[in-house]
Amino acid sequence: MLSKLAHPQRLTVLRRGLRTSASSATSVATKKTVQGPPSSDYIFEREAKYGAHNYHPLPVALEKGKGVYLWDVEGKKYFDFLSSYSAVNQGHCHPKITAALKSQCEKLTLTSRAFYNDVLGEYEEYITKMFKYNKVLPMNTGVEAGETACKLARKWAYAVKGIPKYKAKIIFAAGNFWGRTLSAISSSTDPSSYDGFGPFMPGFEIIPYNDLPALERALQDPDVAAFMVEPIQGEAGVIVPEKGYLTGVRELCTKHNVLFIADEIQTGLARTGEMLAVDHENVRPDLVLLGKALSGGVYP
Repeated sequence: MLSKLAHPQRLTVLRRGLRTSASSATSVATKKTVQGPPSSDYIFEREAKYGAHNYHPLPVALEKGKGVYLWDVEGKKYFDFLSSYSAVNQGHCHPKITAALKSQCEKLTLTSRAFYNDVLGEYEEYITKMFKYNKVLPMNTGVEAGETACKLARKWAYAVKGIPKYKAKIIFAAGNFWGRTLSAISSSTDPSSYDGFGPFMPGFEIIPYNDLPALERALQDPDVAAFMVEPIQGEAGVIVPEKGYLTGVRELCTKHNVLFIADEIQTGLARTGEMLAVDHENVRPDLVLLGKALSGGVYP
């Protein structure tokens, strides 16, 4: 998290719901005119007035970042320990990343997959050789990576494992978080994620995290296609499993002919000191989900 909190008076405003329901567009506009550049309070109120309330940010209005540092609109400097949930592991405005972004966007904006282009294959070759996997499928977001992994697991279940069509199951660990799509919340144990959004995706089952006996019991079902798990749970509170857990997951999945899907979207790309968190136990999942730091936070 950020190393400093905002002034107490800002926190008070936040606790009161920012008073935006009573604020008029005129009062917000007046604050901006009178105060010149937008203040933190003005920014809080504007977002609360015009934006959907699906997040509850810390009361800090950021304006600039460089490396490990951030500055708010009043010029206060912070250490960024959160790193946008790992999206900017390389630091803010890394010169190599921003240079590559500028170079590409000035040359060619988008081709879609209707055509070939001169860089996609280069990226695919680079990343598959780097992690020693056979194929890569780029998506737009981390949650799409999770959705695609579920689709792939189901397809594999029917085409390879021989599970009866549309009977495949995927196992998840309690406390998981991989997004807010209907599929992602269908595997969630957090009421703030799933409450009010049912009916949910069928074929998803949940077991305790860091519990190999529970996993072994679940894998007795011949219709299980995959187990998707975070090597270290992030949203649940940075839960590190016991040593040997990931090794046990690999052994059990191999024994029962079940795909081991490692969700490395937050933990991957050196966030934990290894290129992948599974590398701490030298295990190799069947599928690895990457995101966030993969683009340095700038694309898409």
